[in-house]
Amino acid sequence: MTSTPNRARRWFERLNGSRHMLWLLAALSFLETIILPVPIELVLIPLMALNRQRLWRIATVTTAGCLAASLVGYGVGMALYQSVGTWFIDTLGMQDAYQAYQGFFDQYGFIAILTLGILPIPFQVAMITAGLSGYPVALFVLAALIARGLRYYGLAWLVWRFGPRVEERWRRHAVVTSLVAGAVVLGAALGLQALARAVM
Repeated sequence: MTSTPNRARRWFERLNGSRHMLWLLAALSFLETIILPVPIELVLIPLMALNRQRLWRIATVTTAGCLAASLVGYGVGMALYQSVGTWFIDTLGMQDAYQAYQGFFDQYGFIAILTLGILPIPFQVAMITAGLSGYPVALFVLAALIARGLRYYGLAWLVWRFGPRVEERWRRHAVVTSLVAGAVVLGAALGLQALARAVM
């Protein structure tokens, strides 16, 4: 019987060698954003390291797949919350996270979406909440684009700068780095918001 690591390695080799790699990566990003519990960085970092000449295209299609999935999640929250939305939240076990996020989103909106897109917390919570609340879709997309763009283009820059060593460092420090980045973005956004209120 073939072991799981060997199957995963062969799957990765097929993905890397496929002429449809970018399309497949976009689809994988879409699925990871919607339902897959495995972080896409596990595939993305070694794929970037092996395809450094296509780093930015890889980051672009990964971001695009995530944004497409985000719009689907937004649509579920807006039009299908009572049926698909509640089932989705219950199936993925996100009830507590969803309830905890409500007050944060009601108070901060854009900043809440931006922060959740960076932190290692399921982004489905932000997608469904934004759709259910009728939050402007253009602002939702902008927040998701900034958050996921920072995540994937930042990863591409790290691979470009440090090479394959990024994978080991990411495995060790992914959660801490995401929390620090999320805290920095949240603090900066809240500071700008307070400044704008003081000036107006």
